[in-house]
Amino acid sequence: MDTLSVAGILIALAAIIGGNLLEGGHTDSLVQLTAFVIVVGGTLGAIMVQVPLPTFLRSLQLGRWVFKPPRFEPSATIRKIVQWSNIARKEGLLGLENIAEREKDLFARKGLQLVVDGNEPETIRSIMEVDLDSHEYRDMQAARVFEGMGGYAPTVGIIGAVLGLIHVMNNLADPELLGEGIAVAFVATIYGVGLANLFLLPAASKLKGYIHRQAQFREMVIEGLVSIAEGENPRNIETKLQGYLLMV
Repeated sequence: MDTLSVAGILIALAAIIGGNLLEGGHTDSLVQLTAFVIVVGGTLGAIMVQVPLPTFLRSLQLGRWVFKPPRFEPSATIRKIVQWSNIARKEGLLGLENIAEREKDLFARKGLQLVVDGNEPETIRSIMEVDLDSHEYRDMQAARVFEGMGGYAPTVGIIGAVLGLIHVMNNLADPELLGEGIAVAFVATIYGVGLANLFLLPAASKLKGYIHRQAQFREMVIEGLVSIAEGENPRNIETKLQGYLLMV
């Protein structure tokens, strides 16, 4: 669980609600189901028009990373790669075949299989980099779904406010309802701006950061596997890969 994300959302909500109370407002005035439906429904509808279905579905999968980020264990992975290198030096590349079949990381498993099959180092690098780039592009497009919703939400909030004001104008004959009606109308704007700036845009930035870290982690794996294929000394491989620790 990413406690920073949870704490950030709670602090932001507490600041807004607390500020409203300090100004003499009431919490009930910020709770409007109609405004919520307009902002959330309108924002989802707009982003569904913008992106293809696979990208939208991938964004739903990545959304959980905001609260439960992916785990990267570069130190443990470096130790595994060095172990693979030692096995390759003692038993040959075919000695990695059983390890490749048991490897849980699909990306590393694919690379190990390429090594076992006796491919040239540059061929291994080329194939793995294409795989890395395609995954990174797909995930970046999914992260931009949150960024896109962050752009649409404030505008949809304004639409909700205008709709509320239209309703107010239809009740001009009853002045007692005007003040309350106008206040309710602007709740939609608060929802739109708040949703965009307190969750959607920050979530997009956090997801992009995780995607970049994942790409750096996979680049480290590629470098390790290519080094094994080239027959480098395990100690040299370990020294080289430790340079990635500050980036992952």
